Amino acid sequence: MAKKPSRRTDRVEVVYDETHWQLLRSLRRQALEIMEALARANLLSIVHGSIARGDVSEKSDVDVFLPEQLSSFSVENALEAAGLAARRRILIQATPAYAFKGYVELGQNSCVSFALVKMRCKERDFYRYGGELGLQMLKNNVRVSGVDKQLMLVEPTATGHVKSGIVGQEEEVARSLGISVETVYDRVRALLRRDEVGRTGVFIERVLSPEETFEMALQGLSAENPAVRRRLRM
Repeated sequence: MAKKPSRRTDRVEVVYDETHWQLLRSLRRQALEIMEALARANLLSIVHGSIARGDVSEKSDVDVFLPEQLSSFSVENALEAAGLAARRRILIQATPAYAFKGYVELGQNSCVSFALVKMRCKERDFYRYGGELGLQMLKNNVRVSGVDKQLMLVEPTATGHVKSGIVGQEEEVARSLGISVETVYDRVRALLRRDEVGRTGVFIERVLSPEETFEMALQGLSAENPAVRRRLRM
């Protein structure tokens, strides 16, 4: 069951045990393998979420993202050259107004995603909101602050992290993360609404066939869906 968003504002310190540190190192090694494969093809990537913050669990996924608009061929070719086989490829648009992204699932808990159109500032802020690391920062074992799915700000410490609720503290959180306050308010509204009405899903989720490219699938959707065409014109 997904954890519910929190409205707490007090600060709580969490100290990691050795099992937690071992899990974090293992997940980061997976991310490093993927990001180095992309870097060999001159593709800039980030890892985001709990792996960047440090507050991982056994359910944590390795989410690597390429923020620049790219051809799917360049991404998939870089992964294949490193022996990272795709288990499933999915075209996703979260809402009618959001950017189209390609998702290449590599295993049960690892995925590479990339933008198929130019992202807007608020869409890019989403990754900074949750915490993100570039390749060199990951190599240097850096951890960064970010907000988790419970609407808790996770701030790394030498022994673990300190977490505190962001509801009612949106402007301070935006300043600390270096993102727009609109991004923080949007995420708070979205997660609180999801908690009230249940998981709402995504607008488009299209699993590609082996012979399809992401661009072919997007072109097909554009031909049949006016909302897709409108987003492509942005």
